[in-house]
Amino acid sequence: MADLKALKCVPCRGGEPPLDSLEISRLLPQVPGWELVQVGGVQRLQRTFKFKNFAQALTFTNRVGELAEAEDHHPALLTEWGKVTVTWWTHKISGLHRNDFTMAARTSALAEA
Repeated sequence: MADLKALKCVPCRGGEPPLDSLEISRLLPQVPGWELVQVGGVQRLQRTFKFKNFAQALTFTNRVGELAEAEDHHPALLTEWGKVTVTWWTHKISGLHRNDFTMAARTSALAEA
């Protein structure tokens, strides 16, 4: 199985189903610290990253934004004093796609860098 951090996003045009519970349960252990959440009936991946101050949180937010732009796949970002909450899901399929797990892994790698 390929390392999720090494993968690139594959364009999702819609019309395909979101990942099923078996696929999610296989991928979730590969993104430690991330949890499944439901918002409006849509499954999403979410994690809160902690920082020493607002400036560090904002720097991380900008790095995630650069990654998102490079992959043309964009999360919800909530930047607060000392923390950033990142939420990934695929809008076109109203659920989780393999891309979301790839981006979660890459987001975690940014936090560790």
